[in-house]
Amino acid sequence: MQNEEVLKIKDVAELLKVGEKTVYSMARTGELPAFKVRGQWRFSRKDINSWIEQQKNTTQDI
Repeated sequence: MQNEEVLKIKDVAELLKVGEKTVYSMARTGELPAFKVRGQWRFSRKDINSWIEQQKNTTQDI
């Protein structure tokens, strides 16, 4: 994980334009790729970017 940016819930909420509670809920249910450091959720920028691309691909059919 060298040079890989790690984001907090607040950062991901701003990035996705949703509330922090939404991000927390999505992380807890496994909908968003996340991991915990001492009980606090953290997100890899690379994983979040991949997740965003995946969402774009799955929602284009709607």
